[in-house]
Amino acid sequence: MQLRIATRKSELALWQANHVASLLNELDEVSGVELVPLTTRGDQILDRSLQKIGGKGLFIKELEMAMQTNRADIAVHSMKDVPADMPSGFCIAAVLERANPTDALVTNDNGDLDTIREGGCIGSSSLRRQAQLRAMRPDLEIRELRGNVNTRLGRLELGQYDGIILASAGLQRLGKGGHIAQEFLPQQMLPAAAQGVIGIECLEHQSELRTLLKKLEDYETSVTTSAERAVAFSLQATCQSPVASYATIDGDALHLQALVASVDGSKILREEATTNISDAAEVGADVANRLLKRGASSLLQP
Repeated sequence: MQLRIATRKSELALWQANHVASLLNELDEVSGVELVPLTTRGDQILDRSLQKIGGKGLFIKELEMAMQTNRADIAVHSMKDVPADMPSGFCIAAVLERANPTDALVTNDNGDLDTIREGGCIGSSSLRRQAQLRAMRPDLEIRELRGNVNTRLGRLELGQYDGIILASAGLQRLGKGGHIAQEFLPQQMLPAAAQGVIGIECLEHQSELRTLLKKLEDYETSVTTSAERAVAFSLQATCQSPVASYATIDGDALHLQALVASVDGSKILREEATTNISDAAEVGADVANRLLKRGASSLLQP
């Protein structure tokens, strides 16, 4: 079977696609893998926030269209960018073993959050990160920051920010882990659902392809991803909502933490639960419903 992977053109997206290609090439059923790099609308529009132009789903629509028009067989994504409510006809066929799920602070002097000057400027386009950061340091100015990893690092080096927040996994995958000044603990900054997870998407009706891709799936990651994404789905949250969820596994036990925050960080609702790993999606929905009963809906209004 010859496979074509639709991918964004950013350095990190290409790293992820090449990583999946190398795993696929190890399977006996795969005769070759070709990358189909595409520019998405989310990559083209960098002067406006994602909330104003349609959210992170803009990064995957062109890739899905490539599969629909038979220009590609699969697409590779950072799962934190994939909406919890998948479009009809598509599915995530497999998720790879999770990398570092944390958020990272990068500063020019390698200082942590406590060392940033009062009123300093932090770059982040994520409402989830902004809200939790404001809860920790309400004195800071938080300014929008979009673009690929190298673009963001470049703007930091130019002195436009005192620090920026990026996913630890992305930096480490690109060999830039040395830039990390501080990794936030989950109790400081709860990660996005499925942060650090690479997912492989295909058309739902392609059963033979789905069976093949399932060979790459990491079971524990699939369980934690299911629980975390169930929170966002039940809250009807988008990838840009100030919502976080993070699950861990200990034996047969799954522990899930979730939060919904006001954008200014003045109000943060937290819930957590522990259940058997077989009930991952159910516990995600349950935790989300508890958040809704405590008034999460009002914090999710645009």
